[in-house]
Amino acid sequence: MSIIIKGGTVVTCEGQQRADVLIVGEKVHAMGQNLDTPAGTRTIDASGAFVLPGGIDPHTHMELPFMGTVASEDFFSGTSAAAAGGTTMIIDFVIPAPQERLLDAYKKWRGWAEKAAADYSFHVAVTWWDDSVAADMGTLTREHGVNSFKHFMAYKNAIMVDDEVLINSFLRAKELGALCTVHAENGELVFRLQREVFERGITGPEGHPLSRPPEVEGEAANRALRIAEVVGVPLYIVHNSCFDSMEAIARAKAEGQRVFGEVLAQHLVIDDSVYLNKDWDKAAAFVMSPPFRAKEHQAALWRGLQGGVLDTTATDHCCFCTPQKRGGDTKAAMTDFRKIPNGTGGIEDRMSVLWHHGVNTGRLTPSEFVAITSTNTAKIFNIHPRKGTIAPGSDADIVVWDPAKTRTISVKTHHQNVDTNIYEGMSVTGNAAVTLSRGRVLWENGKLLTQRGTGKHIDRPCFPDYWTAQTLRNKTTAPVGVKR
Repeated sequence: MSIIIKGGTVVTCEGQQRADVLIVGEKVHAMGQNLDTPAGTRTIDASGAFVLPGGIDPHTHMELPFMGTVASEDFFSGTSAAAAGGTTMIIDFVIPAPQERLLDAYKKWRGWAEKAAADYSFHVAVTWWDDSVAADMGTLTREHGVNSFKHFMAYKNAIMVDDEVLINSFLRAKELGALCTVHAENGELVFRLQREVFERGITGPEGHPLSRPPEVEGEAANRALRIAEVVGVPLYIVHNSCFDSMEAIARAKAEGQRVFGEVLAQHLVIDDSVYLNKDWDKAAAFVMSPPFRAKEHQAALWRGLQGGVLDTTATDHCCFCTPQKRGGDTKAAMTDFRKIPNGTGGIEDRMSVLWHHGVNTGRLTPSEFVAITSTNTAKIFNIHPRKGTIAPGSDADIVVWDPAKTRTISVKTHHQNVDTNIYEGMSVTGNAAVTLSRGRVLWENGKLLTQRGTGKHIDRPCFPDYWTAQTLRNKTTAPVGVKR
């Protein structure tokens, strides 16, 4: 089937143009005016609307087993909710248990993802180290389209890795041309602070941010960056929530280091006052790591996004319903903040929240919005120009975006499989009117049209363009003590 999107303004990261977009099968076939169309072509009227590349969320956790429970969002419900908000692809995380083979965990996650309604890919976490991990990393890059590996510097006694594992994994990734990513929080400090805060009698959700101050994030980010600098690998730091980690990224970029920073939409618009809510359930709904920060950090993050210190936006979508947040049948978490499952939702709302608070306020241009919600992720993870743009030959992942459409975000109307919404009551102007994934309409007229299993796994090759520049830089010589 062919579709033509007529009368809209096409926006890419390079700029805007009035053009019609002809889709044939799964691909963009042509762009321009007065296009010849095959017989039977369906017309989608985009008059007064923008036509954008589908959003790519580089950080989600569907069906994640974590902290004694399993995230409530599965790959079908999660990718469907994403489509309702204009996101057409996710990059989720395979997280092996310590001593679990990476390939075994990967195959398990691939099985769960077969129900996805939109396209997906995977980062794979390195949670321990021996020769089998190095071997599996090679197999994953060569045979399964994985080009990024995640490292948790937090969650002591669970999935946290030490510097030895970081160094071994970074060196192996360098051999493979894969990107290293890190969750940057000093797990040892967090573990100690959690105990100290709890022993002071602070047991509710307000103890969560007290045990994870900005300094523990800044220290870990700087340490990961210095290790990557010495090893000579590019680095991607997920969910930067504070000035401290962003400052480390800015310093590294200024020195010529190849580093990418990610920020979550919620960290840009929600502050740490949410943890002081007297309603335990409402406060616990915001428990995630890193936690929400004081307002001054939000202002800094916006400046970092505007100035190019931060490159991508994500959600860290990891949903737990209220009974799960409480600790299940035992309700153990209600008397110990350390047991509250970490995670919040937002995959349906990322695009509209960023448009409303970014484009509508003048912080971002429409082209910059496209860059931070789609194109930059596609480039960093080496799937551009297949994804992240609208051009002949690219996948027809397209959103007809109505800049005048207003809605009030609420758990009563969202499509996410969770009984809370961190943006509850927020009114946003600018929303998806039609969402297409590889030429299939997934969202239209306020209705989901998704089908189980229509999403595809997207392979991501190693050695992206920026890798060559990084490698060459690390081969140059310089006098001892002089920065290259």
